[in-house]
Amino acid sequence: MVKGLSIMFSGQPFVFQQEGALAHTANTTQDWLKHNIPNFIHKDEWPPYSPDLNPIDYFVWSIFENKACSVSHNTVSSLTISLCREWEKIPPRYPKKLCVPQ
Repeated sequence: MVKGLSIMFSGQPFVFQQEGALAHTANTTQDWLKHNIPNFIHKDEWPPYSPDLNPIDYFVWSIFENKACSVSHNTVSSLTISLCREWEKIPPRYPKKLCVPQ
């Protein structure tokens, strides 16, 4: 299992699901998940058009929109740096609250 996920969820069980982006549904990605994530929902089991199943997406993208995308970026590199900077500022407890039952 991926070490960071074990730390993030303090050893508690979890189910990993992605959305239907091409990078997430690629066979190589699905194979990697099968071998590295103990419990994930395979792309063939995802309900179609169900973004509401992933509250962390809304959480993260709202931060990115408000912070990293509040100014225009002239290059992909500039946007990438800004997104990474904002990602590093998110305290781990915030996304964890969305994933772990309280």
